[in-house]
Amino acid sequence: MTVLVGWILALAMVVVVPLGLRLVDDDRRRLGPVGQVWPFAGLLGGLSLLFDRGDAFAVALACCYAAVTAWLAVLALLRLLRRRSLAPVEIAVLTAMVAPAVAASSLIAERGGWELLGFGMTTQLLTVAHFHYAGFAAALVAGLTASRAPSPSSSVAAVTVPVGIALVFLGYFTGDGVELAGAVVLTAGMWLLGWTVWRDVAPSARGRMTRALFGVSAAVLAVTMLLALSWAAGHVWDAVPHLSLTWMAATHGLANALGFALCGLLAWRRVQRAGDTPATNVMSA
Repeated sequence: MTVLVGWILALAMVVVVPLGLRLVDDDRRRLGPVGQVWPFAGLLGGLSLLFDRGDAFAVALACCYAAVTAWLAVLALLRLLRRRSLAPVEIAVLTAMVAPAVAASSLIAERGGWELLGFGMTTQLLTVAHFHYAGFAAALVAGLTASRAPSPSSSVAAVTVPVGIALVFLGYFTGDGVELAGAVVLTAGMWLLGWTVWRDVAPSARGRMTRALFGVSAAVLAVTMLLALSWAAGHVWDAVPHLSLTWMAATHGLANALGFALCGLLAWRRVQRAGDTPATNVMSA
């Protein structure tokens, strides 16, 4: 499982986050420098996973990545202070900009072999994945969707996805019941997001390939989030069937990484390149 999760994390750090950052219109040219540096920092973060846990060099590599995520988090704070808005789109975008810093903190602790806040190594590694794919990719896609296809459903998704992410994280500290509540909220938000993309965004996209990428991204959520919900419920009620952690990584984790995040962000990138940019105009940094 650890090897597979490592590859999934490397994809997030090297490809998914830099790709997503390009989708936020940078009218003040603040995201340009961090976006240029990110692939290299992400590569260092990915390389840190190749070394033994507790290796000082692995920790140093993870710290390099964390420094860039902190830079992005500071830009999120500046955005909040400048715009002074907590509209659904803003909540989603700010979540996406801050989430990698949370992930990087767990990465440093896991690479150092330290039990951060009492969490074991497996939990910390999964936290890194959670905040890259749910925290960054899902929140960003929710924000893009709410800005391109404004509707009650897209606005609700743009709020419930970040709230669900936060509740799942809070459940790590408080217990399985809170984590299950977070999984319910996050699943509802992700399903609503997938439905909105399928119904409103994909049909209006230019090009068959773009529509196909949107369709795959939306359809994947129907299955992967059901797996996440059953896994969380299975830790509260023993009678609920759920996959093992290894199988969750191989199904839920891999499908979300490739099917939802990568396909979805590639679709949005194609929309941006085609010059159809109402979404990115709304999401100016």
